Amino acid sequence: MEEFPPLVVQANTIARQAGFALTREEAGPDTATPSCCLPGVGRILAVLAADCHAGRIGEIGTGVGVGSAWMASSMPADCTLVTVEIDEDRAAHAGRLLASDGRIRVLVGDARELIPSHAPFDLLFADGARPDHMAYSSLVDLLRVGGQLVMDDVTPVDVLAADSPLRASDLKRTFFFGHPRLVSTEIVLPDLHNSLLIGTRLSLDPPGTPARATARPARTHNSAIRANSV
Repeated sequence: MEEFPPLVVQANTIARQAGFALTREEAGPDTATPSCCLPGVGRILAVLAADCHAGRIGEIGTGVGVGSAWMASSMPADCTLVTVEIDEDRAAHAGRLLASDGRIRVLVGDARELIPSHAPFDLLFADGARPDHMAYSSLVDLLRVGGQLVMDDVTPVDVLAADSPLRASDLKRTFFFGHPRLVSTEIVLPDLHNSLLIGTRLSLDPPGTPARATARPARTHNSAIRANSV
């Protein structure tokens, strides 16, 4: 049986009690319906969070706190986490779950307004809706050089329907693999039906833009994760 950190177990229980879907299958065919962070995603987030020594983690789309619980369970004592949820009820559940951890702040509102003031981030888990390339691109500005951006809710190409429009045009993949300031990879989860995208910020600013002196230098040991066959 797969074992989860105690805080993640609590978060999953809260999700059940609140009627918040634990899987995409439970959420149904409507892709706009939110669901919890999958265990495979959570474990990767935990691995990345564990490397954020004296760092800062951001999360867009707290839900009831499952993703936060995975990251909080492994992040160093000198790391902080800021997570933003637009739904007041969900944020209240997450706030109660995480209230005893002084490293974590749960904010209620629009992440586009709240999250930038807490940047730059060493790790940013963007689990909220970002409808266009420009909105996605703005997330890169929230990262330190060497910081990593993670998005889930991706379907591996090999299991897409033959007539899926995502075979011809996938906004998330186009962003991650086409952005000049990211080096990215896709990791297929063990269930083979879900994957996530991870991008590491390579440069401080777009070409031709003067560097900002306040940014912290990149950490050379923290490179993008290499995708494995599963």
